[in-house]
Order: sequence, then structure tokens, then C-alpha cells
Amino acid sequence: MTYTERLRNVSVLGAGGKMGSGIVLLTALEMADLSQKAENRSQPFVLQAIDISHAALAGLMPYLQVQIQKVAEKNIVRLRQVYQDREDLIENSDIIAQYIADVLNIVRPTTALEAAYESTMIFEAIVENIAVKTKVLSQINTNNLNSPWFFSNTSAIPIHELDEKAGLGGRILGFHFYNPPAVQKLVELISAKTTQAELLDFAGSYAKNLRKTMVPANDFAGFIGNGHFMRDFLHATSEIERLQAEVPFAEAVYMINRVSQDFLLRPMGIFQLCDYVGLDVCQLILRVMSPYVAGENLHSPLLDELIAQGVRGGQFPDGSQKDGFFKYEKNRPSAIYDPKQKGYLLLANLQSRCDDSLGPLPTIFQPWKAVIALAAKDTFLQSYFGELQALNTLGAQLAKAYGLRSREIGLQLLSQGVAQKENDVNAVLTTGFYHAYGPINNYFSEVSK
Repeated sequence: MTYTERLRNVSVLGAGGKMGSGIVLLTALEMADLSQKAENRSQPFVLQAIDISHAALAGLMPYLQVQIQKVAEKNIVRLRQVYQDREDLIENSDIIAQYIADVLNIVRPTTALEAAYESTMIFEAIVENIAVKTKVLSQINTNNLNSPWFFSNTSAIPIHELDEKAGLGGRILGFHFYNPPAVQKLVELISAKTTQAELLDFAGSYAKNLRKTMVPANDFAGFIGNGHFMRDFLHATSEIERLQAEVPFAEAVYMINRVSQDFLLRPMGIFQLCDYVGLDVCQLILRVMSPYVAGENLHSPLLDELIAQGVRGGQFPDGSQKDGFFKYEKNRPSAIYDPKQKGYLLLANLQSRCDDSLGPLPTIFQPWKAVIALAAKDTFLQSYFGELQALNTLGAQLAKAYGLRSREIGLQLLSQGVAQKENDVNAVLTTGFYHAYGPINNYFSEVSK
């Protein structure tokens, strides 16, 4: 079966979710581009957008329309060539409207899992629960006579477990988009020992056509991205516990969050990142990873406590941030949750005191956004962290310990065989998490302890 034939009938499971809707968008655009080639114009292309939630599917089509229009507006020159034989399409607006209609015509929203029984390719982006995933994939595989390929968007579950428990015979791999799929360039590719070679070849072509950066990860729970993020987060929570001997909880959260963002030159602090992902999602990832990792306690009592009090984070359908560790106003932190008081404490009442305790940043500090745009970024980073190493303030001490731990986690992923090489670890963190530098670097040393 050729690349084009494989993409004539596709199903996306969990199509109404944030990850699933992005996968629907990207795949529908690719399918539409294929359908417009002269040799394919007589062939039907169908994408079954499957979700158990009618409400989620109701929001899918408006989302797709807005996003497809953005794509069309950026590619109007190419689209004029595509529709050059259409004499009725004169204005750019006419061409854009036609392209939107053509892409949307491929998508079939449905709550019926049976719609996947004729697909040759299945994208799975449902709940991160191995029992649920196994049940759904097995049901499709049993009732589908086309021996479909399965691309799982799991961010933590080993692919070989899904393969064995669903009886897929090696017709599955992990194709982990980063959130949101339409924007993020990174895809982690995870193959089990049984994964068929043809799937890997197809995945490479598909990622290239979507202009994604594909980084291979070996089949270990959590893979590279969450393998680092979850351990990074647990280090942050352990630092909170240590700091609470001297400062209240909310102040400890603020200080570690600021250290992980400003002092380490990251796009957002670790607790803001947890809010973005969702506290409940982070808890679920830890639970998925824990049984597969010997000798480590991948559990956060703090997450359990906050979630039990209804603090979950995540995002609203329009992309705005829900309250988590932080309360957000116009998507900016304005207060910090205190589990003892079961409420939020205003940042304005503690920020100045915490900043004084942390001490100043290195004199050559530039914010993350400026750093990633520097032509001589590596030279700047060497100078910046050299100055940070020489400081003995609380903020510098916390930052050096944090940077060292981040480096240790990266090396651990390499030594355990989760990543194949150092550059893969660094690529995931710089591409998928937008860090200005990878965790495996020479900016931090044992002296940092």
C-alpha cells in the first residue's frame, strides 16, 4: 500500500480533545493536499473524527475552519496554482473559501467507534489509560479487515504493552505530538521491537510532509519528554518541601517557579508548566510511569493534595489557562494556591519579599525570549552561567542545584537507554519544551552542589 493509499481512509480517536483536534487538522490538510493531485482527484479521502463526546465534536468543526483559513491565507500563491483550472474562483477569498470547504469535506465527525472499522490508519489520542487504550484498539483490530496501522499519541505508556495486549502484531508505533500539535514542531517516535519497518518508513514521510522535527525515543515508559519533565517537576516539589522549613508554602512555590524560569532562562516556570499541562494529567503520567521504573519514587503527594481540593489546571476550550498552582488573570499569574488555607494568596503581597530573598540575577541576564533570538546564543550562555556559578545567593544556589539535577536526569535517560544519544535529549527539551539549551550541557558541574 502506497503512502497515498494509506491516507485515503483514516480515523482519529479522541478527535474532540486538544491533541486529537490538532491531529485531525494536520492529517486533514495532508489528505486534502494529496486529493488535489491530478492522479488522485477521482479517489475519495475520508477522515473519521471519532470522540465519545458530542460537545467536543461540536467544537471541532469551528476550530478546524478557523485553522484551515489561517493555513489558506499563508499559502494563497500555492492554492492559486492548485485551483488554476477553476474559472469560477477569481478572488483570493473565493479560493480560500473553496479550500476550507474541500478540507472540511474530508472530515466526518462521529461518536461511533464502528466508523474506524474500514480505516487503514488509526491515530489514537484518547485517555492515558492502558486498559482503555487496549480495549479500544483491540476492538478496532478485531473488526477491521484491512490490518490497519495504529499511531498512538501516548506520552508515557510503553508501545510494546499496547501491541501485546491489543494483539496488533507489530502494527503500532508511538507518534507523540507535542501540545498543541498544530504549532509544536516536535514529534517523539517510539517503536517497539515488534514494530513493522513499513510503519517507521511511513512515519518518516508523514512527519516530513507535516514539517515536524522527529526525534526517536526507545520504548521506555515516559519516553524522553515526560521522562525528563516529570523528574524535573518532582525535584521542584522536593525543593518546596525543603524551603518550607524557612518560608510559607506559597512563597516556596513562587521562588522555585521563578528560579526555574528566570534564573534558568526557560519560557515558563515549572509550576506554570504543570498548570499548562494540567495537574491531573501530570498525576496520571506519574501513575503510568511508576510501575515501569524500579528504584524511583515517581509520586507526588502534593499533586494528590491539590487535586483532592479541586485544583487541576489545564486549559479552557478557547486556550485560556485554568487556575492551578497559580490563579491566572489574562493568562498571567496573579496569585498562588495555598492548600492549608484552601485559597489563593495574591502575588503582590509576597513577590517583593521573595525576590529579595532570592537575590539578583546575573548582571548580563536577558529574558528567555531574547536569549533564544541571540545570534551568539552559546557564547552568551557560557558567560551567563559562568557568572551564575560565581554567585552565592539563595537564588543562585537553587538554580545551580536545579540545573545540575536537570543534567543528571538527561544523563539518566541516556544511560537507561531511553534516549539513543545526547542530542536527542537536548532536541526534545529545546524543540518540545522551547528551552534555550538542552539539559545535557557543561553549564553545571558537581561544584554546583
